[in-house]
Amino acid sequence: MANNPFDLTGRAALVTGGSKGLGKAMARGLAQAGADVVISSRHEDELREAAREIGEGLPAKIHYVVADMTRRADAVRLAEQAVAACGRIDILVNNAGANNPQPIDAIQDEVWDDLIELNLSSCMALSRALAPGMKERRWGRIIHISSIMGYFSTPGRSAYSATKSALMGLARASASDLGEFGITVNSIAPGPFVTDLARTMFSEAEQTAFARRTALGRWGRPEELVGPVLLLASDAGAYITGSTLTVDGGALAKAF
Repeated sequence: MANNPFDLTGRAALVTGGSKGLGKAMARGLAQAGADVVISSRHEDELREAAREIGEGLPAKIHYVVADMTRRADAVRLAEQAVAACGRIDILVNNAGANNPQPIDAIQDEVWDDLIELNLSSCMALSRALAPGMKERRWGRIIHISSIMGYFSTPGRSAYSATKSALMGLARASASDLGEFGITVNSIAPGPFVTDLARTMFSEAEQTAFARRTALGRWGRPEELVGPVLLLASDAGAYITGSTLTVDGGALAKAF
């Protein structure tokens, strides 16, 4: 591992929301770097196919667990089953998330509560469950997938932006809790990436406008998030903690 600081051979990772989009791309990248990987989502048929594709041509072992991150008990069970499948979890990528746009004066309690549980509380619950094993081994990586919409927002995204901002704060505080045990905690703030969630969140006109807002003039491809997650998941990023890595094609750099 000393010869290649990005090598994850012998490590095990859990990626929530790993059956499609950014989660699937990151899971494949972690497996390519040598890690065994557990992916989770709510749909077994999608997980089964994604696990096959993620592990195709690789020696890494790929497991999947059906779990609904809006249910706290499922998050606890997921942690237990992931450890049972791999023997340990060294890398946690909290990627599962959703958005249900509603203006601040019309947010329904059930929508707010579900988004808080899925986008934020599940990340806490999984971190809480898996950190003790990482502390024992004195090595661990926790990565929350936030969003540049944690820095700015658009109409109707109050709940979504609130959770994504909170993940950045969670990473900063948890980094202080866990740093002495060799565990880093960071967040990644993706900009516009071409995923199913993005297609449902933004109209065609909004997608075009968002592309123009980036310095590169385009949306990102899911595989372009692999390098950033490998940096934070490996020894290459051992001195990065409590930080948010923005991966947005220059959207925040180009104010107008």
